[in-house]
Amino acid sequence: MKKESRFKILGALRALTIAFVFSSQVFSAESDSSNGTESSESLELLVGDVIRISFPGAPELSGEQRIRRDGKITLAFVGEKEVTGYTSSQLEDMLLEWYDDQIVTKEVTVTLLSSTFPIYVQGTVLQPGEIMSDRRLTALEAVLKAGYDPKQANLKKVRVIRTEGDRRQNYNLDLQAVLEGEDVEPFFLKPSDIVMVPEKFIWTGRR
Repeated sequence: MKKESRFKILGALRALTIAFVFSSQVFSAESDSSNGTESSESLELLVGDVIRISFPGAPELSGEQRIRRDGKITLAFVGEKEVTGYTSSQLEDMLLEWYDDQIVTKEVTVTLLSSTFPIYVQGTVLQPGEIMSDRRLTALEAVLKAGYDPKQANLKKVRVIRTEGDRRQNYNLDLQAVLEGEDVEPFFLKPSDIVMVPEKFIWTGRR
C-alpha cells in the first residue's frame, strides 16, 4: 500500500474517532442534565428551601419564599400552610386546591431555587451556632464543621435534640467510636436538629 493512501486512511479513522468521542460527550452531558432535572422535581421540600411560586393568571399571588423552621410558608388570602414533605409538583396540586375559589386560570408553577437547611451545634465547639447545609449531613460532620478541641470536647456523649411537630426526641451518640474506626452506622441529621457536645470531666484531685 502506498504511503499517501495509508495516510488518508489513518486520517479518516482519526476523524471518525474524534467525532465519536465528541458525540459521546455531548450525549453524556445531555443525559446528566436530564437526570438532574428529574431528581430535582422528585425532591421533597425541606426547611430552609427557597421556592418560587408563579401564578400566570394571578401575578399578585406569585413570589419567592423560604420555608420556615416550622415547615410553613405564608400565602396571601389563605394564610400559613405547611409545605415540607411535598415535592414541587405535589405542592402545585395543593396550591390549586387552596386557591380553587380565588383563581380563574387553574395553573401554577413551583420552582425549587435553592435547597439548604439549618443545623445547630452547641456546647464545647469552637464555632457554636447555625450551620447551613445543602446535602445530607451526619452528626460527626456537623461537629467537625463547627470545630472542637479533643482535650475539652467529650465526643463519647454527644446528644442530638430533634423536634418533630409537638414531639421532642433525644439521641445519645458516641462519635469518638466513629473517629477510632469502629463500625458504627452514621447518624444523619434532619433540618433544625440541635447537636450538643458536652465538655470532658477532668478530675484535678483538688479539694
